[in-house]
Amino acid sequence: MGVINQVVDFAATLVQIPTLLKLKKGMQPRPLNVRDCYGLRVEQNAANLANHIAVIFEGRQVTWAELNALANQYAAFLTAQGLKRGDVVSMMMDNRIEFVAALVALNKLGIIGGLLNTNLTGRPLTHCISVTGSKKCLVGAESVDAITGVLDNLDLQAGGDFLFVADNDATECPDWAVNMTSACESLPTDNPAATVAATLGDVALYIYTSGTTGLPKAAVISNRRYLMSADMSGQAGLNTKPGDRIYLSLPLYHGTGLLIGAGSAFATGATMYIRRKFSASSFLDEIIDNRCTHMVYIGELCRYLMNTPKTAKDASIPLHSIMGNGLRPDVWMPFKERFGIKRVCEFYGASEGNVAFANLMNKNQTVGMTTSEVKLVAYNVDADEVVRDNAGRCIEVPPGEAGLLLCKITPETVFEGYTDQEATEKKIFRGAIEDGDAWFNTGDLMRTVPAGFTLNNPHYQFVDRVGDTFRWKSENVSTNEVGEIINGFDQIKFSNVYGVEMPNCDGRAGMAAVTLQDGVSELDLDRFAEYLQKELPRYAIPVFIRVQPDIDVTGTFKMLKGDLRKIGYDTAATDDPIFVMKVGTERYTSLDKDYQAQIKQGTAGY
Repeated sequence: MGVINQVVDFAATLVQIPTLLKLKKGMQPRPLNVRDCYGLRVEQNAANLANHIAVIFEGRQVTWAELNALANQYAAFLTAQGLKRGDVVSMMMDNRIEFVAALVALNKLGIIGGLLNTNLTGRPLTHCISVTGSKKCLVGAESVDAITGVLDNLDLQAGGDFLFVADNDATECPDWAVNMTSACESLPTDNPAATVAATLGDVALYIYTSGTTGLPKAAVISNRRYLMSADMSGQAGLNTKPGDRIYLSLPLYHGTGLLIGAGSAFATGATMYIRRKFSASSFLDEIIDNRCTHMVYIGELCRYLMNTPKTAKDASIPLHSIMGNGLRPDVWMPFKERFGIKRVCEFYGASEGNVAFANLMNKNQTVGMTTSEVKLVAYNVDADEVVRDNAGRCIEVPPGEAGLLLCKITPETVFEGYTDQEATEKKIFRGAIEDGDAWFNTGDLMRTVPAGFTLNNPHYQFVDRVGDTFRWKSENVSTNEVGEIINGFDQIKFSNVYGVEMPNCDGRAGMAAVTLQDGVSELDLDRFAEYLQKELPRYAIPVFIRVQPDIDVTGTFKMLKGDLRKIGYDTAATDDPIFVMKVGTERYTSLDKDYQAQIKQGTAGY
């Protein structure tokens, strides 16, 4: 049987040769002065596939011609507002048809869209709007409350710099905004002349990412980078065509949903079935009723689906190909088998990164391969630092051993970085392997894995995040950012934030060890929880709080996390009180043995 399996594997690999050729062709960067953008792709779809459905959403559907027409009305309105190529407009809106149309409108005009996480409030939201120098803020009706809370902290002017987009029955425009929805109804639907002037070198988007320090950083996404991702995913990853339908429940302010999901549709003319948020209970019926053939995922989404009750129709749904990231090895095969998935195209790539990996050969439990030059180098996780030799060079790890992933920066693999030049430079390792080189530090541990016949292309597997960032609820959480917010609470002197593992959960749950201000004998848990709900997005609020008499630091006052991570939420390993925010609640209670047992058994529901 071993020989037979190898022959079958070899045959399956040969079938993938056209896909690999597409990848190699698609990943060759075109010159930056070439005129192209995803707004132009939508215009081409409107011309060639006018009556094909572009987007399905909450019982509504629009064709490519209708989506393009709405985007053109938005573009006419934005032009009348005095906006021009190179300006920045922040966007805060749920997944819906109007979001897609507004995104396309901005791109047609060469205006940069700053895509705001709809979970943000308070200081992080203020920061994200301000750091890019936004000229306007496009606000969906569903995000009015969040923007209202930061109006006084923004440089934007009420009455003209906020553009309101209605949402179903929510049509009442606040007095501090201009009603964009009503203003666009009578505007022309012709393609703007500006679209044909857009080049691959133009910045298309700012997508916010939590790095290892400070508040969210705005990662730069050029038209070239967007279209390379869109073409790769549409033509070689999901491999979509007109008539195919992509199930898209991931937020479009994130790279996975926007570049892979919407990008595939823009690139190939496939249909997007979008929903505001993922719902495990609605998944099967929506896939069947809307004949969805493809899906964009994150690993946590697949894990949620595996926890739903099995049904007789699971493996007979029309869904056959999926593409995404974070599908862990323990979920991979059971998910494929239960839902009858024929193709899993796992990919790896950071919003700000310069290199992408893709499992285009349909191998199991791997993020696939890359055509770019990368290195896996030794990393001391406990010391949180790269291991170097006597000459100060990084040390490559042996095949199969976990190492920090470095991606070489070249004219073909440009690191576009952030709007903050200092933050950009901090992500670069110079002289890592030899004099004069430069490498993007991903902050991720990877390893090579055997994957059968791969035409001599090594395949890789994601291991974990390192340093001060961990991943939870499909979001990267900056420990320093969360720590800064916690330190702003009047009862807290110091906080040390880190991620802890929880069984049956993707990523790590947030935990904060805190010391109290002098004279404070007990943390006001209810007021503290209320403060965190106001200042942090839900995914960044620590699940656990440990109150310590003092914080352990090094001789250079760097806070130690190693022992804290090892102990985690084990109440038997420390006399310090530990509190937990239970599933479905918004307050902290003391962590008792029964609930701790549920967590360790993976049955608490996180």
